[in-house]
Amino acid sequence: MDSPEFILKYLASATFAKGAGMTLAISVLSLAFGMLVGLVVALLQESRLAPLRGAAVGYLWLFRGTPVLFQLIFVFNVLPLVGLTFSGFTCAIIGLSLNEGAYMAEIMRSGIQAVGRGQRTAGRALGLKDWQVMRWIVLPQAVRIIIPPVGNQFIGMLKLSALVSVIAVEELLLIANQTASANFRYIEALTAAGIYYLAMTTVLMLLQAQVERWAKRRGRRPSVVKAVSLTQRLIGVTAGEARTR
Repeated sequence: MDSPEFILKYLASATFAKGAGMTLAISVLSLAFGMLVGLVVALLQESRLAPLRGAAVGYLWLFRGTPVLFQLIFVFNVLPLVGLTFSGFTCAIIGLSLNEGAYMAEIMRSGIQAVGRGQRTAGRALGLKDWQVMRWIVLPQAVRIIIPPVGNQFIGMLKLSALVSVIAVEELLLIANQTASANFRYIEALTAAGIYYLAMTTVLMLLQAQVERWAKRRGRRPSVVKAVSLTQRLIGVTAGEARTR
């Protein structure tokens, strides 16, 4: 059987498709949890309490200063020693999420800080609490700023997920390597895996472009309209609080 026929065989293989699905699942879940962790850490960095800021800095120092491969192996081998036994898939999600959270925190912090301080002051002048200012004023504007780097992180996470093969998670690269080891068709198996990776990253880049265009259209609304909309929302929040009192 010629090389092109082997490549087509692997591309149509249910085993390769399952491996690609596992890679995509790991990437999506790790990014989602990483964004959640990153948001919490970014908000801690904005805290007025020094211990909370110190905890955030310590987290960033630890997870940005050690290799992600080290973190994956540490989670997989050390957690069982303290009574926490998880599957390889769960360990992969934990390790990648914690690592991604450190980078997402910096992305989100830059987006939050890009929103002018004057807008926060204006929100407090309306009687809003700090968390309400963050929820209604800062975060909606920060989201549009962080969309491009978050999209890039997602694509990076898709490729970074190949590292979980070291903890026996049957993702795309591990399946390709195991398949090639059985018949020494490394060129064909790895080519098929590369095509899967390129297909997934291409789809993600197209989705990122669509989301960025949507965010730009939202950002082009007339400033008066945005101001009125924001004011109405804030009035609704304050009125709702007044009724509950």
